Amino acid sequence: MADTFLTRTFDLTTGSQEAAVDITERCAAFLGEVAAGRDGLLNVFVPHATAGIAVIETGAGSDDDLLAALRELLPADDRWRHRHGSPGHGRDHVLPALVPPHATLPVVAGRLVLGTWQSVVLVDTNRDNPRRTVRLSFLG
Repeated sequence: MADTFLTRTFDLTTGSQEAAVDITERCAAFLGEVAAGRDGLLNVFVPHATAGIAVIETGAGSDDDLLAALRELLPADDRWRHRHGSPGHGRDHVLPALVPPHATLPVVAGRLVLGTWQSVVLVDTNRDNPRRTVRLSFLG
């Protein structure tokens, strides 16, 4: 079968607080529709200057630990040169250097290949923009 490239976007609301939102099921549902038992790659991309994609464990505190670590590394204070929005918003624009806005993940037989405790998570520290778009692209 020839290589195929299929893509789709979805929107989600992260709220007015820092968030690590598990989007693994959305990724799996997309692959269920487009991958048809094939091998390939899933690219997950968030086209925002203040959000990122991480592959981490969720539900056991690691997602909260990630947000706490980001608060320590990138405090919401007045040190940032980028100064519009909420106090400390400049840190949100540095976030993608630490949590990139994309991840490319293996797909085998139409299924996302993750480790036992891994999940795909949208990381959003920007309290000023609760609406996010995520682009999923499958290359088979």
